[in-house]
Formats: sequence, C-alpha cells, structure tokens
Amino acid sequence: MIRFEVIRECPDTRARAGLLHTPHGVIETPVFMPVGTLGSVKGLTQQMLEQELNAGILLANTYHLFLRPGPELVARHGGLHGFMGWPRAILTDSGGFQVFSLSTLRRITDDGVIFRSHLDGDEHRFTPESVMDIQASLGSDIRMVLDECTEYPATHEHARRSMERTLRWAERGLTYAASREPAGAVFPIVQGSMFPDLRRECAGRLVELEAPGYALGGLSVGEPRSVSLEMVEATEDLLPRDRPRYCMGVGTLEELGEYVARGVDMMDCVLPTRNARNGYLFTSQGRLIIKHQTYRDDPRPIDARCACPACARYSRAYLRHLFMSGEILFSVLATCHNLWTYLDRMRRIRQSIISGSLPILLKSLKSQGADDVEQ
Repeated sequence: MIRFEVIRECPDTRARAGLLHTPHGVIETPVFMPVGTLGSVKGLTQQMLEQELNAGILLANTYHLFLRPGPELVARHGGLHGFMGWPRAILTDSGGFQVFSLSTLRRITDDGVIFRSHLDGDEHRFTPESVMDIQASLGSDIRMVLDECTEYPATHEHARRSMERTLRWAERGLTYAASREPAGAVFPIVQGSMFPDLRRECAGRLVELEAPGYALGGLSVGEPRSVSLEMVEATEDLLPRDRPRYCMGVGTLEELGEYVARGVDMMDCVLPTRNARNGYLFTSQGRLIIKHQTYRDDPRPIDARCACPACARYSRAYLRHLFMSGEILFSVLATCHNLWTYLDRMRRIRQSIISGSLPILLKSLKSQGADDVEQ
C-alpha cells in the first residue's frame, strides 16, 4: 500500500516535509499533483511529465474513466499504469465531485448516487462499493471513497445530513476495499460544508477508521478562499500526524504555501493546465495574459526566473503568435510552463521547510500576489 514518514516539521507553522512511499515510487511532500482527468494531462506527453517536469504522481478521474474507455478495458491493458504508459504513482478520485456537479442529472440516495452520463444520457449508479471496484480495475496507488460533496451555501441541517451520509459511505467503502486484492490505499474524505463544528466532528469520526491517509473535500465549491483555509485550520489538528493529508481541488499558485503552512501534504488543481490553454501564464511576478497587444514584439521569455523548456527557448512574441494563430504548440508550451511553475513553487516550499526558512519564503511569496504582470 503506502507508507508516510515526516522528516521535518516547521516550528512556526503546521507545515511538514515528508516522504510518501507508494508501489510506484517515493514522493516528496508537500506535493502538487498534475490533473490527468482521462489518463492524460492535456497538452503534455508522459515523457515530458516524467523527464522534464519530474512529476512524481498524477491524478486521474474515476467518473470520466468509468464512462470511457471503461474500467474493464483499462484493466486488460495493465491498469492505468500500463494503459497510459506511466511508471510513477497515480491517485484516483471517487467521482463524487463530478457527480455533484451534474445537479440536474443525478439523484442521491443512502445507497449511492444514480446519475445520467453527460456523454449519452445513459443511467448509471455509483455506490461506496462500486467505486472501489472501479478504482481497483484502474489499479491506482491511492483511491478515494465515495463522498457527498455539499454545495455552497448550505444550511447547517443539510450539511449535517450530507456529512452523515459521507461517514456511512466511508465506512462501507473502506470495509469493502479491505476485502479486495490488491486492496490499495483508500482515503476517506472530510466533509461538513463551511461549518467548523461539522468539519471537526467528521474528521474525528473518520480517524476512528484508521485509514492510511485523509482527504479534505468540498473546499472548491464557490466559497471564499479565506473560508476554505479556515476549514483546513479547523480540521488539521484532529488528523493523524503520521498520515498524509490531501486537500482536494485547490489551489491557486499563491495559495500553495498557505495550505502547506496549515498542514496539508498533497494538493491538485486544474488551474495551471486549464489557464495555460486559455493564455493565462503564471510567473514569479504574477499572471501574464499572452494575448495582450504589448507582447506582440516582446523578445523576453515568459518569466526570466523560470528554467522551464518554454522559457529557455521561446519569446513572448512567439508564444503570442502561436496563441493568436490557434497553434497546438502553444498549449504544449504554456502547459509545460504553468506546471513547471507550480511544481517548482512546491519544491521551493518543501526545501524551505527542511532548511527552516518557510516563514521567510511565505512572506516573500505574499508580496508577489496574484495580480497581472505590469504591461
């Protein structure tokens, strides 16, 4: 399964640097996981992810892979590792968030979720047990239990009902997964909407299940980002020190350090890849919107402080030309740059924990902010 060891803690924050041992390699934490929804990080080859970006773990999506090509086909090709030619670790979510987003196409019961495919309208059912079967067929190293992702805003009463269902599903999923071979490492998910008392209660009851790791879900559903951080703070001290903590679906580049400082070890987000394809590039000085006319004849790289392949070779003028022309190469280079920026930021954060300088780094990162690069 997996084993997690903490090698250094920051005395001034809740941050820690660790090593996550998986069947497909050791991952240095804190870590940002590129999102490969359909077994592919859009715009990049697995070779680029492995050799140029040195990504140790990818995230894939159970809901989408269930619909196509189907878990049975993936299993016949050696699971996701064999099917997509990826030798390193893979985490799969449960599909709960995607089903949650299909508000007009799904119905939640105590047994599970009945939903219609967004592809062809066919009806399907996810239960705590069936999502374990699907993820076992995918062969991922880390798997998520089915949870109910509560919408925002929600009343306290509704959030409690939703949390109680998530707790029941977590126990069912973990019990069922333990009976399968190979069992895989299964993480339950803390829910409770934006109510600290529910978050703490959910975390405390999930810890009794003695899972190999814990996820914090429902923190990217439209709530203010400050509230998301407050929910992490309300939960972190209840989660076991010797287990990894995964905050699902966050964050922006400037938020990475904030979550790490609150004890988070693992994160994922579609922002670096999605924004790249839309011409929004992350730099050490803020966001750069490549379509702006000012970059039409700009010979500089995206970011002079960046060592990614795109910045090492290409100018802003050339990248703008590619974007305005609709060339596929732009998405490749922009995605490579954005992910490099995210992964490099997380490596700097980790190194600062080890060296004892995290508060200094966090202070310097705050001054950069999320503003657009000056024209």
